[in-house]
Amino acid sequence: QYSFQENGWGAYLAERLVRKCDVVNRGISGYNTRWAKLILPRLITESTSADSIAAVTIFFGANDSALKELNPKQHVPLEEYAANLKSMVQYLKSVDITADKIILITPPPLQESAWEKACLAKGDKLNRSNATTGQYAQACVQVARECGTDVLDLWTLMQKNQDFSSYLSDGLHLSMKGNSFLAAQLWSRLENKLSALPSLLPYWRDVDHTNPEASLL
Repeated sequence: QYSFQENGWGAYLAERLVRKCDVVNRGISGYNTRWAKLILPRLITESTSADSIAAVTIFFGANDSALKELNPKQHVPLEEYAANLKSMVQYLKSVDITADKIILITPPPLQESAWEKACLAKGDKLNRSNATTGQYAQACVQVARECGTDVLDLWTLMQKNQDFSSYLSDGLHLSMKGNSFLAAQLWSRLENKLSALPSLLPYWRDVDHTNPEASLL
């Protein structure tokens, strides 16, 4: 949901693809795969033209991996998380969106001390752990392998920088730097597929101003 904020990774992609294709944001703050699986057919319906879809990203795990005893509302067991991801990929395939157009994104790492401060400020205890989030990230990678889709393993890539806290605004959500990192990683996977898309409508200097219908219709 936050990806279309200023400097968000969705906004970055939309800017890169302006006049080539629309970037549609269907992220919903706080949701997990259990809920997303139910609403996906409403977001991409059977009547959607698969030919008009250049790519689909599925980005879940940070909420699913919340600790059950401290955050039972968002928590989804690991095996169910993997099954839900697989179900979403299978649904997309059933409406003719091929595996090469689907990119799974793992949850980012959790910076526990920063997130604990955010939890304490709300009167809560630390309700996630980075090790647990890592298990969900590994499950996401495995689902991608089994389903033949691409995967962006944020959890691993971000931790190649030993101090990954700068990628996160509060230990959990992406900071401006984290959004830039995700955008760059994602664009490197999309660029070959999407940069060759033709521009929609001619450049303004190429429009015949005496007979615009000839250029635009």
